Amino acid sequence: MKLQCSAQELITGLVNATRALSARPATQVLECVKLITEEDAITLTCTDGSLTICARVQAQVDEPGEVLLPGKLLAEIARKLPEGTVTLQMNEKYVTTLRCAQSRSTLTGFPVAEFPRTVDLINTHALHVPQKRLREMIGRVTFAIAVQESRQTLTGCLMEVTKTELRLVGLDGFRLALQRMQGDFVLPDGVALVKAIIPGHVMGEMSRILEDDPDALVTFHMNNTHLMAIMGGTTLVTSLLAGEYINYRQILPEKWLTRITVKRAELSDAIERASLMAREGKNNLIRMTASNDLMRITSMSEIGDVLEELNVHLEGEEIEIAFNARYISDVVKNIDDELCVLSMNTNVSPCVVSPVEGEEYLYLVLPVRVAN
Repeated sequence: MKLQCSAQELITGLVNATRALSARPATQVLECVKLITEEDAITLTCTDGSLTICARVQAQVDEPGEVLLPGKLLAEIARKLPEGTVTLQMNEKYVTTLRCAQSRSTLTGFPVAEFPRTVDLINTHALHVPQKRLREMIGRVTFAIAVQESRQTLTGCLMEVTKTELRLVGLDGFRLALQRMQGDFVLPDGVALVKAIIPGHVMGEMSRILEDDPDALVTFHMNNTHLMAIMGGTTLVTSLLAGEYINYRQILPEKWLTRITVKRAELSDAIERASLMAREGKNNLIRMTASNDLMRITSMSEIGDVLEELNVHLEGEEIEIAFNARYISDVVKNIDDELCVLSMNTNVSPCVVSPVEGEEYLYLVLPVRVAN
């Protein structure tokens, strides 16, 4: 194998591909990146057994070939290379030499025979989604995905697609995050709803690969067990989580007795200041009291207390309710609107945070039951 490619493009490809490497790989093969030449490119592939990421890098291929090289080490070497053109050359014993300007490194490689085969879903139905909006949606639901949960499906993100809407849902038992994207989505014939439970860490890696270009699209292919996402020159294939996701629609209240419209930035700042004292207490709690178009946010500990007052628009009944400071803060920080609405029924039922107009997002936070 002998080829030349841009150092920066090689770095980008390796950074994307090595996102699939496990921190604790089970075998030596799963520590490696697979390099395979094409007519005018080199393909870099890494896997942890359930997630596979393949990055295609433009290259001038003088001699075709394929090899396994230590993935993280190769990525680190590439990051340190000077700008310019990189030459990769492999001999008959899989020893691969990288040259760039006055720099030379060699790595001992392995044959690719033992590298796991990648699931190919390219012949399944294609679903096209704007990359920039999807990246924003992922960033605003992943905080609510459970990290460790006896119910494995809650460690994933639910993706639901109809002909007019795509939804992402994260739920960890204490809060729920729902993001909606309106669009014209083409589904397979006779299918009204497509859904998949994508592992939470995979959604995080996908968001790091997605582009900010508003015209760029990600193409999804999926079956009952796997999902493939094609993002420009990078392809991600992951196993889906098996099982039924919790029926989150049953959790969402249909009516409310109290509705508070508040400036989001003021609410966020007040919660952050109250959180400083709350975290010094035993339960990290803040209390919200709303009456006469005034909201009071309080927190206390053995060493002091905080009082914040906000002008709000109150509809319905007065309320006093308490929250875990981190859970309510995470929700408010993931909203960009100038105003947001808090809808509640009692101080022990869920609080729903939503926009003043439209249905682009919805968050639900469970309150904490406290003594008066």
